[in-house]
Amino acid sequence: MRIVVVGAGPAGMAAARTAADAGAEVTMVDSEPEAGGQYLRGRARFSHAGVTHLKNTEAWLVEGNTLHLRGPAQLRFDALVIATGAYDRPLPFPGWDGPGVITAGAAQALAKQGVTLAERVIVTGTGPFLLPVATALQDLGATLVGVYEASSPTRWLREAKAITANRHKIGELAGYRKVLPRLETRTAVIAKHGDRVTVAKLDSRWRPVSHRTVHADLVCVGYGFLPRTDLLPDARRTNDFYDVDERQRTSVENVYAAGEVTGIGGADLAEAEGVVAGAAAAGLNPPAKAVEAVRKGRLFAQALARAHAVQPGWQTWPAPDTTVCRCEKVRLEDLTGATSMRELKLTSRVAMGRCQGRICARNAAELTGVPFDGQRRVIAVPIPLGELAALPEEKKS
Repeated sequence: MRIVVVGAGPAGMAAARTAADAGAEVTMVDSEPEAGGQYLRGRARFSHAGVTHLKNTEAWLVEGNTLHLRGPAQLRFDALVIATGAYDRPLPFPGWDGPGVITAGAAQALAKQGVTLAERVIVTGTGPFLLPVATALQDLGATLVGVYEASSPTRWLREAKAITANRHKIGELAGYRKVLPRLETRTAVIAKHGDRVTVAKLDSRWRPVSHRTVHADLVCVGYGFLPRTDLLPDARRTNDFYDVDERQRTSVENVYAAGEVTGIGGADLAEAEGVVAGAAAAGLNPPAKAVEAVRKGRLFAQALARAHAVQPGWQTWPAPDTTVCRCEKVRLEDLTGATSMRELKLTSRVAMGRCQGRICARNAAELTGVPFDGQRRVIAVPIPLGELAALPEEKKS
C-alpha cells in the first residue's frame, strides 16, 4: 500500500511514521529543506527507514489518486494525508505594508535561526502564539516594548470544560513568565509611521476607545491562522477548515487530513491527529490513546477559536489610502461595491497577485461585506506555464 503525506510538521511526521510502522510504503512531501514545520523548524531531525522524505518539493494538484509535484513529477497513492499546516493572518492598518512590520510567524522563524531584526519590538494580535514569539525575541536580546492582545482573557472563563481537559496548557504559561509583565489585553497596534507606533485600547468589538504613541523599530503581527487547504478545493469545510470524521477522513475518497488544516489547536493535537490519520490511511484502527488526545485537543481548539475570534471593529483601523492587497497595491478606497469575490477581484485586482489572496482575500471580503469563498483554487501554488506545458499529454480513449 502506498501512502503519500503532504507536510512535514508534527502532524505530517506522525502520520508518516505511523503508516510506515503499519507496513505501508510512505512518501512524505514537504516544501521546506528540513522536517519540523514552523513548530520544530530545524530541530526535528526526522528519520524513518520506511519513509521517503522529499524535501524542497511543492505539491500543486491532487487529481484522482495522483499528486502532482513541481518538477514536473507525479506520485500515485492509495491514500493521501494532507498535513500542510497554516499561515499567519495579519490585519491591515496604516503602515502595515512598510518597513518594520512582519508577521509573528516570520519573527518566530527568524528567531529560531538566531536572528532578530530590531532592538525595540512589539508583538500584537490575538491568541497564545504571541507569547512564545515575544519570549523568543526577548531571549535574543530585543527590548520588548509590549505584547498587545486584542481580546480579553475573561473570554476563557466560559471555557471550563476545555481547560479541565487540557490542564497541561496552563503549565505552559510558566515558560512565558518573563514576557507576561509586558502583556496588555484589549490592546492593539492600529498604525505605524517610522518608529512611531499608535497603540489603542479596544472595546469588546475591537473598536478603538483611546490611543497613545510608543516607539518601536519592529512590529510583529498575528491575528490567528488561516489553513493551507488549497490542495483539496472541493472538500467539505467549516470556517475554512477541512471537515473530518473520527478517523481524520475528509469528504474526498482516500484522502485524510491532520493538523492545522482541520483546526488550530497546537502541536500536541496536530501530532495526535497525525497518528490517527496515518493509522487509518494504512487500514488500521487508530490507537485509543491518540483518539482520546484528539478529543481533548479539539475541545481546546474550539475554545481557542471562540476566545480569540477576530472582531469586526478592526475594520475601523484602516484609512482610505491603507493598502489592503500588497501584491497589487490595492488600497481600501480602491475596493468597489462588488457583490462576489470574483467581481471584487476583477474590478480591483485584489487577490490577483503573487500570493493569490492568501494574505488579503479574507480581509478584503470582510472590509467590503463580500462573502469569502475560502480561496478554492484549482492549482495550489504559483507554477510557471512552462511546467504545465512539460506535463505529458493525456491520451484520448
